[in-house]
Amino acid sequence: MTLYRPCVSGADGGRDMGFARRLTAVGTVVGMVIMSAPAVASAAADAPGIVIENGVTQPVFSYGDAVQEVVYVEAPMDSDGDGRRDLVEVDVIRPAETETGMRVPTIMEASPYFGRDPGDPLPDRTRGFPGWWDEYFVPRGYAVVQVEMQGTGRSFGCPTTGGPEDTISIKAVVDWLNGRAPGFHHDGSAAVADWSSGNVGMQGVSYVGTLPNAVATQGVPGLRTVVPISAISSWYRYVNDQGVPWSTWSENVDFRYTEYLADYVSVGRTLPGAASAPACESVITGLGDAEEASDSDFTPFWQERSYLPDANKIKTAGTSVFMVHGLTDYNVKTMHFADLWREVEKRQMPRKIWIHRGAHVNPTSFRLTEWQAVMHRWMDYWLYDIPNGIMDEPMADIQRPDGSWETHSTWPDAAAKDVDLSFGPATADAAGTLSADAPNGNPAQSFVDQVESQAVKIGNAEQAKPGRLAYVTPPLAADVRLSGTPELAVRMSTTAGTALLSALLVDYGAGPTVTVAGKEPLEVVQESCEPADLASGTGCAEPMEATVEITPERVLAWGHIDVKNSPDLRRSEALTPGQQYNVRWKTLPTEHIIPAGHRIGLVITGNYNANPSSNRPARDAAAVGSQVTVQLNGSTLTLPVVGGRDALGL
Repeated sequence: MTLYRPCVSGADGGRDMGFARRLTAVGTVVGMVIMSAPAVASAAADAPGIVIENGVTQPVFSYGDAVQEVVYVEAPMDSDGDGRRDLVEVDVIRPAETETGMRVPTIMEASPYFGRDPGDPLPDRTRGFPGWWDEYFVPRGYAVVQVEMQGTGRSFGCPTTGGPEDTISIKAVVDWLNGRAPGFHHDGSAAVADWSSGNVGMQGVSYVGTLPNAVATQGVPGLRTVVPISAISSWYRYVNDQGVPWSTWSENVDFRYTEYLADYVSVGRTLPGAASAPACESVITGLGDAEEASDSDFTPFWQERSYLPDANKIKTAGTSVFMVHGLTDYNVKTMHFADLWREVEKRQMPRKIWIHRGAHVNPTSFRLTEWQAVMHRWMDYWLYDIPNGIMDEPMADIQRPDGSWETHSTWPDAAAKDVDLSFGPATADAAGTLSADAPNGNPAQSFVDQVESQAVKIGNAEQAKPGRLAYVTPPLAADVRLSGTPELAVRMSTTAGTALLSALLVDYGAGPTVTVAGKEPLEVVQESCEPADLASGTGCAEPMEATVEITPERVLAWGHIDVKNSPDLRRSEALTPGQQYNVRWKTLPTEHIIPAGHRIGLVITGNYNANPSSNRPARDAAAVGSQVTVQLNGSTLTLPVVGGRDALGL
C-alpha cells in the first residue's frame, strides 16, 4: 500500500507529478504507524557523540555526508475540507551518524513562503537549505528542519493567516520529532524520527518568527526554545491599533489583509498542495469576510489569532524565549515583542532579549559575529544541556542610536518606575505643560481633527495650533532614560459620534535623528543567507543603511485608539456628542535616553499623515473636522522612568 498514487511521468524526464491525490486508505496506514512508531530513545552507548571544547559543540561531523530527506507529517486537522487530514511537508538535514544510532536535537524553521521560490523540487527531494543554520549547526551535531506551513508549497490544507490551523500544522512536526505524530516518505513508507533526541528549537524572522510564538503558546513538550525575530504576538494588533485599522493595510487591500496574505502564500503552492488549492478559495475569502465584519473590533476572529492569552503554556512546557526586535520596526511594531515579553517576564520564564535601533531586519545584518556566537551557545544550552553560562549573563542587550550596545539585567530596566505627569495649561514658552501636580480648577483645551503631516503636528511645541494639543516638561536637569510602555489617561469629549485619539511622545531639543532602513517581510525571509553572504556582507548580512540628521525634535513613541472601543476592544459603541469619556490607551514601548536640557513632550491629536516608512498611522475619516475637548484635570501621561520621579527631577 502506498500513501500517494503517482501520475504517469511526462516529457520532463520523469518528474513525479505524483501527489495528484492520496488514497482513501490513508487513515488505515496512519493508524498502523501510530501504533508501531517507537518512542524517542536515548543514544546507544556506542553511538557517535558530539565534541565539546571551550563550552561549545565543535564542527566534527561532515556536512557533505549529511542525510537529507523529505517527510510528510500528518496534522490532526482537515483545513481544506477534503475529508482527509492535512499532510505537512518537512525537509530534513542531519548528520550521517544519525543512521548508526546517534540522537540529535533539531533546529526548525517553519515558513509560509518556501513555496514561492522558483524551481520547486521533486516531491521526494529537499528544496535545499537557504540559510546559514544548516552549514553551521549540522557539523556540530544538530538536525536542521524546514517546514512548509499548511496550504503552502508542497503541504496540503489551506492557510489561515495566524489561525489555529497555522499553529496545528507546525506543532504536528514538533510532535513527529518526539514520536507523537505519524510521518511518511513520498512512497508511503513510514518516516520515524528515531534519530531525534526530541529537543527542538524554533527560530525565524517576521511571519517565520511568528510561528514559533504560535507553537510555544500551545505548551508543546520537547519545544525547548523559540527565537522569534520581528515576530507577531497578536494578528489583531498587526492589522489594527486599538480599534482602528492601519491605513497601509486598509488602503492597499481593502480592509481584508488576512485574505490578501493567505492568498499570497497559497498562490505559490506546488504539487501536491495545488491539487486541492481550489477548495481553499472559500476558506481564504472567508478570512476577508470575517475581518471586514469585525470592523476593527477585537472579535472572536481576532481573539483566536492572539497568542497572548496562552502565554502561560510556554512555562508549562518549560520553553525558553530569545526575542529580537527593532525599535524602528514599523511593520511588526514593537508592541508585539513587548506584550509577549511582559507575559513571559511576569512568570519569570527563562528568557533573553536583543533590542536594536533598526527596523524589520535579520540580526545577521547588524551584529553577525555576536549573533552566531550567541545562537551557538543558546542552542547548545537549551538543546544539549551544555552548562556554558549563557543564562548567567545579562538578560538584555540594547543598542543606542549611535550604534553602540549596552547590557542590562532585564528589560524594562529593573529600576524603571511609572511616573504620572498631569496636563497643564499654556505658559509663556509652551502651549501646554507636563508636571507632577494636577492643575487647579477645571481647565480645558480643544483641537480640531484635521489631517496634517507628523512634522506639523509635533513642531513648535510652544505654539498653540488648531490641529493638536502639545504638553511639555521644563528642560531636564540630567539625562533621563525611559524603559517600558507609556500610557495615557485622557478625559475628553467630541462634537461627533466618533473620535480617533493619537498620542505622540516627543524628545524636544536639537539632536541627531537616526533613520535605519528596513526591509519588507518577504524580502527579509527570502533574501540569500548562505555562509558566502555572511562572509561577504551580502544578502541577509548586508549592513543596515543608516542616515543621521540634526533635527529640533524626534518622535520616541506613538499610539492610537478609536474612542468608540475605549471601554471594550471587543465592541464599539457610537459616542454621544458633548459627553465626557475617560479614555486609556498605550503607546508603542520605548527605550530611549533623553539628554539633559531637552524637554519631554506629548502631542495629542486625531488623524495625521506620518512618514510613509512608518506605515502611516490609523485613520478615522468620519472624525475629520470634529472638535475634541480635553479636560486637563484628570488627564495624565504615565512614563516608565529609570530612577522614577527623582530621576525626572519634576
